[in-house]
Amino acid sequence: MGYKSDIEIAQECELKDIREIAKKLNLTEDDLELYGKYKAKLHYNLLKTTPGSGNQAKLILTTAINPTPAGEGKSTTTVGVADALARLGKNVIVALREPSLGPVFGVKGGAAGGGYAQVVPMEDINLHFTGDFHAIGAANNLLAAMIDNHIYQGNELDIDPRRITWHRAVDMNDRQLRNAVDGLGGKAQGYVREDHWDITVASEVMAVFCLSTSIDDLKERLGRIVIGYSRAGKPITAGDLKANGAMAALLKDALKPNLVQTLEGTPAFVHGGPFANIAHGCNSVLATQMAMHFADYVVTEAGFGADLGAEKFMDIKCRMAGLKPDAVIIVATVKALKYNGGVPKADVQKENLEALEKGIPNLLKHVENIKNVFGIPAVVALNKFVTDTDAEIELVTRKCQELGVNVKLSEVWEKGGEGGLALAEEVIKLCDQPSELHYAYELDMPIDKKIEAIATKVYGADGVDFSAAAKKEIDNLTKLGYDKIPVCMAKTQYSLTDDEKKLGRPTGFRITVRDITLSAGAGFIVALTGSIMKMPGLPKVPAAERIDVDSTGKISGLF
Repeated sequence: MGYKSDIEIAQECELKDIREIAKKLNLTEDDLELYGKYKAKLHYNLLKTTPGSGNQAKLILTTAINPTPAGEGKSTTTVGVADALARLGKNVIVALREPSLGPVFGVKGGAAGGGYAQVVPMEDINLHFTGDFHAIGAANNLLAAMIDNHIYQGNELDIDPRRITWHRAVDMNDRQLRNAVDGLGGKAQGYVREDHWDITVASEVMAVFCLSTSIDDLKERLGRIVIGYSRAGKPITAGDLKANGAMAALLKDALKPNLVQTLEGTPAFVHGGPFANIAHGCNSVLATQMAMHFADYVVTEAGFGADLGAEKFMDIKCRMAGLKPDAVIIVATVKALKYNGGVPKADVQKENLEALEKGIPNLLKHVENIKNVFGIPAVVALNKFVTDTDAEIELVTRKCQELGVNVKLSEVWEKGGEGGLALAEEVIKLCDQPSELHYAYELDMPIDKKIEAIATKVYGADGVDFSAAAKKEIDNLTKLGYDKIPVCMAKTQYSLTDDEKKLGRPTGFRITVRDITLSAGAGFIVALTGSIMKMPGLPKVPAAERIDVDSTGKISGLF
């Protein structure tokens, strides 16, 4: 077939009315809040008021090797496997994150899958969708406004303007806003202070939103957010400012999971979207729980490589929500593994067994982590390209089988669900194997020991070095009683180390933690490594330059 872009494939698809998709879940139009013909929200109370599938759903996590410019195809695989399971007669739902506008207009592009394994309507999903991210940004900025207004109106809580930790947010890559001074223009314009902006998907409100199990839980979590400290060193919360009720009111509709469909008509929940190298990188707990309520198999994903998304899925999301994956799919490509072995992107299509052998250890480390650290059965999904040779595929297969993990070729980009049947059959087999989820660390460990456990067990580091600022904040949070919660590692996605240039499976390295921040509402501590920032910038040639819309409203350039 001739080459078609993802958006062309999506636009040529004849979508089913979302009410037809809802019927597969035994839901009626009365259960839906319609956003046009192809999108709907489901009220979270349906978990209590509607009968489920009657079976204990199998939860399948899709993760990957460390991302490379050569591409892996994690979202595409997630969608394709769900479609393949549907072809095999399984009652299945796919659960994904919502894309951020930052990457859509920046480097990465959208996140609705690709080829013939997409969730649709892809233009809507990649742009404003149902307005969830706008609501999250509004709630974030309401809190920011109430902080500065409190100071302006007399500062009864004695907030120290130099120790405000809460940032404003916008869902766009805008480096100009990383560091700013605001409140200029005289006394009536506010209090002059240094301020900062995060991209919305890095906001703690996003993390709170995705980990909440109900509107009451959401409100309580929002109230626990620490926005800064008083001059006496006392933590000040959103609850102290009486902001959490209004924030929850802004989020009450956004909290309802979004129902859409794949190109093959498989139901899909697309809801929430925290960054995986800053927050936990998983779709909302509510959407996952709702998918498991209505389906027998749920296929979900976690952002970036297994060292980030999968670790946080296990240690944060599963631990907090009482979830356990039954099987894990680890996505890789021959091209990406050769890139990990030192081949420039321009040459990854040429057979190079020597480079492939050097790059495969990156995949094997992720396989070992899933099997040995977390104790979950896994399969490697090798996204097949026409340039892959039989010798290269055989080498990857043999190396993985030496660790007791099978490799299945995936052709879902080109063939949709049909191209993932062998992978789906392996997943079904893995789901029937008994397994027990283990965590990388225990919650009662000291903060620095939890960080060291992740770095040594999951990344393969020799140890961790803490800056003076990080040590000071660890001591502060321990004294305040915040030392018994999970750790969320903010690390480059491109390497197992904190240096994005070290590819493959490095050894003999240490991780440096430069700062520690608290996300008390979300319920975790963030350890910042390397040059990780919470506000990305646009590249020299942003993806926005190729996106357009014609006089009929038809969008082009989204892939």
